Amino acid sequence: MEPLDEKEIRSSFVNCSKGEAGRIKLPPGFTDGSVPWADLDFLGWPDPAAPQRAALVAPGPDGPVGLVLRRSAASKGHGLRSSMCRICQTEHASSGVTLFAAPLAGASGRRGNTVGEYVCSDLACSLYLRGKRQPRGRLVQPEETLTLDQRVARAMTRLTAFTDRVAAG
Repeated sequence: MEPLDEKEIRSSFVNCSKGEAGRIKLPPGFTDGSVPWADLDFLGWPDPAAPQRAALVAPGPDGPVGLVLRRSAASKGHGLRSSMCRICQTEHASSGVTLFAAPLAGASGRRGNTVGEYVCSDLACSLYLRGKRQPRGRLVQPEETLTLDQRVARAMTRLTAFTDRVAAG
């Protein structure tokens, strides 16, 4: 992903007000330059100031598309079950995947309509795809015959379908 500045990130959000976009805390490492842009297909992060809120910014045909997300309530599981991220297809202990709900853009979202997707809880799909981060626990990942480029393309197709659905309202 091409590096973005704060203005580009804040102006990319399609499903919240400008005021709300301005209140979102940027990801850890953003101000000190430690965001691993070269390893990212999209930028996603839990909002450190609001534990139930997260954000992601993905490349789009007309520039970056940002979404504000709400986390579902935490699971009370004991980590015995596993779940798979619908974006990157990484298998996690149950706490490693979260249902994120995104208000739809426009009037539909203001009426409370949302769509959701099960995604890595830390929104670090790009790092899992590249083996730069490993899920917790001793989970055996499904064997893949796809190349990294093909897995990234699959993940981005899934993410784009989600962002398009939100942006369309």
